[in-house]
Amino acid sequence: MPPAARHPRVIPARESRRILLAAQGLATPPATRSGPASVQRLIERLGFVQVDSINVLERAHHLILQTRLESYRRETLTALLEKDRSLFEHWTHDASLIPTRWYEQWKPRFARYADRADRNAWWHERLGGDPAPLLKRIHARVRADGPLRGRDLEEERSENGGGGGGWWNWHPGKAALEHLWRVGRLSIAGRIRFEKIYDLTERVHLEAHTRPKPSAAAHLEWACRTALERLGVATSNEVAAFWKSIPNADARSWCDAAVDRGELEPVVLEDLDGKRRPAYATSESRQMANVAPWDEAIRTLCPFDPVIRDRTRILRRFDFDYRFEAFVPEAKRQYGYYTLPLLRGDRFLGRIDPKFDRHQDVLLVRGPWWEPGCDTRLHQKMLETATNRLAAQIGAASWQFVD
Repeated sequence: MPPAARHPRVIPARESRRILLAAQGLATPPATRSGPASVQRLIERLGFVQVDSINVLERAHHLILQTRLESYRRETLTALLEKDRSLFEHWTHDASLIPTRWYEQWKPRFARYADRADRNAWWHERLGGDPAPLLKRIHARVRADGPLRGRDLEEERSENGGGGGGWWNWHPGKAALEHLWRVGRLSIAGRIRFEKIYDLTERVHLEAHTRPKPSAAAHLEWACRTALERLGVATSNEVAAFWKSIPNADARSWCDAAVDRGELEPVVLEDLDGKRRPAYATSESRQMANVAPWDEAIRTLCPFDPVIRDRTRILRRFDFDYRFEAFVPEAKRQYGYYTLPLLRGDRFLGRIDPKFDRHQDVLLVRGPWWEPGCDTRLHQKMLETATNRLAAQIGAASWQFVD
């Protein structure tokens, strides 16, 4: 057993949160360059950017990128997705934008989705007891007619039954398109007012489509190595959760083997409450732990930002208890529908609940709710600057605090 395995380095919470912020692009000031190459590099650095339909403020993927790129433009991301095809849309833990260079790593996931759908009552209810004829017909329709949206197949509602409105009540044609996308036979060619446009994968991502499916060992290697590169230090469960593509036990076995090969360092993560958990660290993590994150401004983080996606992790490392309350009944919300955490350096100072009133062209901001000891004149001034920046980024003419 290597000496490091017998006496692993203890990484306290302040170091582990600095490592995470550095790995996820939040330890330095927002980059001044935000052209196509810069956006592509950032998404590759993050691993993926989550897509979400909520638009009370701005789409999640734009907010995530705006936090890290000073002059980010929505059109740049659209070009990467719909023209350059250097990104594709599929699932990690949720719908996400992913570098196309990794497309073949989704082929094992396509196969799992196909198998799962065959045994899933939700899919059977929407596709019918014998979905094969419907799927064949919709696939042929896309092949013959070109890119289609769900609304282009409304006739499937009357022919096959089914209601409308919301993902839980798709008509059969929409459900078939979604199923064919999840199993890799269709891809997202673009969006119109956020509505997906589906086309044959071989027409959208021809070169990526032809790449062979990786072996189980190659996929495990890719999933663990790329996750740790983007986390710096993590438990094996956190490694498995990053892409949500491998079992926890497989991630732990790979990490242990990487330690034996001298590629990873076994460490102990010490949480703020003193609890300790075995983990694994990259060689770069030592340097990242010693760099104090940029603290000259407050960043407003999207609820779907990769740094705060794992609520337990930010509680353990930052002592910040964050809950996304959009799906909580209004009367039971503690803060608001779409609260944004306020990050300065390596500390969460509080949160605000913003809403873009597009009719009045004004950003309305409820709050702030400060963490203990954070309601200072300096932080109040920093928040005004951060809110100014947020309003400018989403295109609001003005902003104001409201009760």
